[in-house]
Amino acid sequence: MGTVFSFDVRGGDPDAVRAALEEAVAGLHRVDEVFSTYREDSQVSQLAREEIGVADCDPEVAEVLELAAEAERVSDGWFSTRYRARLDPTGIVKGWSAERAAQVLRRVAGVSGVSVNGGGDVQMFGAPEPTRAWRVGIADPLRPGGLAAVISAAGVAELAVATSGTAERGAHIVDPRTGKSAVTDLVAVTVVGPRLTWVDCWATAAFAMGSRAGLAWLESLPGVEGLLITAGDEVRCTGGLAARLG
Repeated sequence: MGTVFSFDVRGGDPDAVRAALEEAVAGLHRVDEVFSTYREDSQVSQLAREEIGVADCDPEVAEVLELAAEAERVSDGWFSTRYRARLDPTGIVKGWSAERAAQVLRRVAGVSGVSVNGGGDVQMFGAPEPTRAWRVGIADPLRPGGLAAVISAAGVAELAVATSGTAERGAHIVDPRTGKSAVTDLVAVTVVGPRLTWVDCWATAAFAMGSRAGLAWLESLPGVEGLLITAGDEVRCTGGLAARLG
């Protein structure tokens, strides 16, 4: 998937955790083989060329496409699995696969906390210690090395954080209406919610909308908070984000 994944697992039998880690990593490699748009032999590439149908693919392909269709519906089309008229579900695959890997580790008996970081997007379960919550720093896109905020998972059993922006990868987010790079006043959008599958999609969609429409839309989503940073160094937040800062 062109990025680095890291795992932080607390508690559990070491051998059982090690086996779960191997399962989670193998699952991520399999996701890359199936969904990569850079592999000519991947199932998604073959599907995009109409050489095979969804029924010919692994069951996970149908699952991801159904989730992506739901994301497109909720975002009124601002999230899309089409890129230059070609099937490209990569906008949902990374968050979905990282969340799935975290779920594998979460199920190990005795595990009290799990954090899986996929290229800066994080799925957290439980806590690292009984008296300490998971915390995620949000990079400041306008001040390299600085933090725009710190998100805390205090008081919740599961939390995910995803950021979309131009600071590291340039103008890679597409406006589904034009098929070209999204032109907005934003440089970064961070979205916080229970599941990484969704907050990853919502960050992408909100960025394409721009700060005003994106903020209003994020405010309408239950259980979701957002932090938006404009090119003019203006920070805009949803009303409930303050409860997640720390």
